[in-house]
Amino acid sequence: MMRSFGLYIHIPFCRAKCPYCDFYSVPFQDDLADRYTEAVLRAIHCAADSELPLDSIYFGGGTPVLMGAERLLAMYDAAKKKFSVTADCEITLEANPAAMTLEDLCKLRQGGFNRISIGVQSAVDEQLKTLGRLHSAAQARESVELCRIAGFDNISVDLMLATPGQTEDSIRTFCHTFCPVVEHISAYLLKVEEGTPFGRRHMERFCPDEERSADLYLCAVNELKQQGFEQYEISNFAKDGKYSRHNTRYWDCSEYLGIGPAAHSFWNGERRYFERDLEAFLSAENPWTLWQFDDKGGDFFEYAMLRLRLSAGLIFSDCAERYPGVDLSFLRQQAEQLVKHDLVFIDENHIALTVKGFLVSNSVIWNLLEQYD
Repeated sequence: MMRSFGLYIHIPFCRAKCPYCDFYSVPFQDDLADRYTEAVLRAIHCAADSELPLDSIYFGGGTPVLMGAERLLAMYDAAKKKFSVTADCEITLEANPAAMTLEDLCKLRQGGFNRISIGVQSAVDEQLKTLGRLHSAAQARESVELCRIAGFDNISVDLMLATPGQTEDSIRTFCHTFCPVVEHISAYLLKVEEGTPFGRRHMERFCPDEERSADLYLCAVNELKQQGFEQYEISNFAKDGKYSRHNTRYWDCSEYLGIGPAAHSFWNGERRYFERDLEAFLSAENPWTLWQFDDKGGDFFEYAMLRLRLSAGLIFSDCAERYPGVDLSFLRQQAEQLVKHDLVFIDENHIALTVKGFLVSNSVIWNLLEQYD
């Protein structure tokens, strides 16, 4: 397998902060956006050279689409000049239905962006209001139509699960609305984080309990399967093999550089990050002087833990090639016990979690890998 790397560019601006969100962002301002663009361009210019090809670029946030096409294309063009970008490079933009224009989408598509990920979360207006989203269900549907008109043929939408007031019917409404018109869906459970408005209001009291959350997750999995979507990761589903190349890189323990405050990297066997400090990033002549060491990364435990999030699971021949000498006998023994409970599948080639296993993935993975930690 040819090695390559990915590039993540964090855009730390939003119109308004969603009450459940723990990602780093500040209110959008034009002058800050200009300064931030220049800081990202400096970071790209000052980045270490790499002989590896760059085959995925992901603009995340925040709400990257707020930056406008010109600023985003300037960052992309700088990456093309700095790195060896592959002809089929996946270039993803996160977007919000309340912050999209057809003009910008057309410019971005013509400029090379080829994948878009839209934070829809629900197709029910009342639930969107509870989640603090600025768009309506109708706007979300229209945003997908705009992306299609602009020429995007790889569109992803997010579905948030186990939210206050959610039912199986509202999940089916979402799937019936978006499955026919998108290629990818991320369906993930709401986690109420400390320090967020939801955390301070103890919104977990109004969310479904663990058993009910499991029912809602299984409803989404089954509905998406019926609509022709393949589950390739615990929370990710795709049609026609259109997996997220960039996110799959994380689960495969492959290398990526992250640029921007709060952005993380896995590079040369080390995990590094930038502090959540916008002003420091804006002011640095060379932003990489702010790069912080977190820990070593990429050992067998971490690799196996991440791979087991994927439906493809842990492939034994890949383990032998990547980690020669690692004894898998303990993992196989543990797996045989879990097979009896329909939590994992194992054969001579690989081990993978079942859908039931995905529901309790943390405990299953720990059970399989505790001896390797």
